[in-house]
Amino acid sequence: MHRGKGMRFVGDSRVPADRKPNIPKDYSEYPGKTEAFWPNFLLREWMVGAVFLIGYLCLTIAHPAPLERVADPTDSGYIPLPDWYFLFLYQLLKYEFAAGAYTVVGAVIIPGLAFGALLLAPWLDTGKERRASRRPIASAMMFLGVIATIYLTWESVDQHDWEAAAEQGEMMDEDDLVDIVEDHEGYDIYVEQGCIGCHGDQMEGAGAAGPDLYDVPYDVDQIAEIAVEGIGEMPGVFDGSDEELEILAEYIAANGQPDGEGNGGDDEDDEEEEEE
Repeated sequence: MHRGKGMRFVGDSRVPADRKPNIPKDYSEYPGKTEAFWPNFLLREWMVGAVFLIGYLCLTIAHPAPLERVADPTDSGYIPLPDWYFLFLYQLLKYEFAAGAYTVVGAVIIPGLAFGALLLAPWLDTGKERRASRRPIASAMMFLGVIATIYLTWESVDQHDWEAAAEQGEMMDEDDLVDIVEDHEGYDIYVEQGCIGCHGDQMEGAGAAGPDLYDVPYDVDQIAEIAVEGIGEMPGVFDGSDEELEILAEYIAANGQPDGEGNGGDDEDDEEEEEE
């Protein structure tokens, strides 16, 4: 046997002998149809994104997000409104088939099916066509989702009571706010009788549920009468003793400052004292 007999040397043409530099392909033969992803396409995307980001930053500086009054957990009449990109889901929960006993349908099942269908769209339609008319499945799902979102958002904005929302979230001027005396028997009665639920813990009001009690145009006797009999849409809610009623009325008339200068009927007494 001769040395080397039976051995074969195999060369693989797929492995280049010399490494070539990473030069992007020449797309000059397809002007306007395709281009190199790096750096041409990606750099242009970054530039467009930077322009929009700077625009949004300028918008937030020029028009800050509107703020409402401090959140009050005792305000049961406050009607919250989600941000604009959730308004279509907010509107969906107003319909009978998606509210009440069917809340799970409106909050979980319908949104889950909608977003699941959009997520599966690439696998349901594997066509290579780029025209929407030649991709009926993907186009129909996308158009249906866009139309439903626009319609529900429009309905939510149209049906919302914007005047009541502005009133219930209106912020009072700091000059009008007074730190009421909470360490007082009148405040304890104010809380026990449920006044805090409609008029706030600082008598600042709770929007649509009840007005503020600053500078009320009633004297002590009128406040006591309103607490028992009610006025306008406010029902009579007081069910304590006459002594507690008098303490509460005096406390409210004094604007939560029983040891200081009061409002309401006390203003007349102050004017009489000044004249004397």
